[in-house]
Amino acid sequence: MSSKKTLILNKEQIHQKSKRIAYQIIEDNFDEPAIVLVGIADRGYVFAQRLQKLLQEIAPDKSFELLSVSIEKTKRNLESSTDGDLDIAKNKVVILIDDVLNSGRTLAYGLGVFINIPLKRMRTAVLIDRSHHQFPVFSDYYGLKLSTILKEHVEVVLEEFDHTEDAAYLS
Repeated sequence: MSSKKTLILNKEQIHQKSKRIAYQIIEDNFDEPAIVLVGIADRGYVFAQRLQKLLQEIAPDKSFELLSVSIEKTKRNLESSTDGDLDIAKNKVVILIDDVLNSGRTLAYGLGVFINIPLKRMRTAVLIDRSHHQFPVFSDYYGLKLSTILKEHVEVVLEEFDHTEDAAYLS
């Protein structure tokens, strides 16, 4: 892997992309009184918290509940845990959120968490979609769609998690 990092999104661009995603979520779910945002730990959850804040500013009359899902990505079987009761998602729209969509494995595992919960609709949101899908999982809402080679790595830095200014890098 190259040690050279190329900035692909700065702090302001990440904020703009996040705001656009929030507006898209509102537009697509205009009639929904409540939406459940599910962030995949760790950076996906931080991104979900940011989206929740933006959504509450845009549509204060709606409810935006937040869940964190931790997934053991290295296992062949789905092993996950949540920070709350999955029943809050029953018969509601659920938005599964992560920072980067690469192969789709993480989001596929995230979808599996809700396989036995009756949902109204499930959508996905990512800050960066790399378009290297090995699983039939695609982003419904994304900030940036980026064509990269498999050897390249996308790193998203979020202030709340990494304690440094927001940025996304390609290396």
